[in-house]
Amino acid sequence: MSRLLPADTMHIVGSVLSDVLSSHRGTWLSFGMIGTIWVASAGFAALIEALDIAYDAKDDRPYWKSRLLAIGLAAVTGTLLLVALATMIVGPRFGDWLAACFGVSAVFAMVWPVLRWAVAITFTVIAVEAVYFLAPNVKQRFGATLPGAIFSVAVWNTLSFLLGIYFSHFADLNRTYGTLAGVIALMTWLYWTSFALLVGAELNAELAKQSMKGGIEAKNSSNEESQRRASDIGRAA
Repeated sequence: MSRLLPADTMHIVGSVLSDVLSSHRGTWLSFGMIGTIWVASAGFAALIEALDIAYDAKDDRPYWKSRLLAIGLAAVTGTLLLVALATMIVGPRFGDWLAACFGVSAVFAMVWPVLRWAVAITFTVIAVEAVYFLAPNVKQRFGATLPGAIFSVAVWNTLSFLLGIYFSHFADLNRTYGTLAGVIALMTWLYWTSFALLVGAELNAELAKQSMKGGIEAKNSSNEESQRRASDIGRAA
């Protein structure tokens, strides 16, 4: 984190972590982790509802099943995005460090600056695909979610690049108004990132409707209903 945050901010982060991780705060830390998981799952539960709307799907799954799905999505996507973030934080010289300490091939050290971008983008796309595949109450192939995931990640990276330019050249975080402007810029980034995620879901939904001749089958639909839909589509064709 020290490579990304200012020194003053890292001093505050270090002091907070030292206080939270002290030996007398173990119980509160456990409750805090449970609360964090619950809040994260609530965000993913809202995302599930939004994606059902994007896919024009009726979600009749029970509450406990949707909540468990939200917790699972938080864990899966969090792990994938953590791997993507770790490859970016270690930097382009990580390959040289591995070659020096563990005798890794020099070819790997040369390729790593490009490979880390490929790994980060791939894991990010897979994380978004997992959300598109598991969250909405529709039957679809995992590969069918790739177009929307590529669109969302491309917009996400573009917005992140623009946000980095703003923080590097325009934001003055040492002054009050500069700090407020930084918060506004971050909230704008979050808004448009969420919007890009929904647009990617709409793109996948429209492509799925085209491939399935106008209808998307729900996950919990029975075989009899599936056969009836297929026969209706056949008669219409």
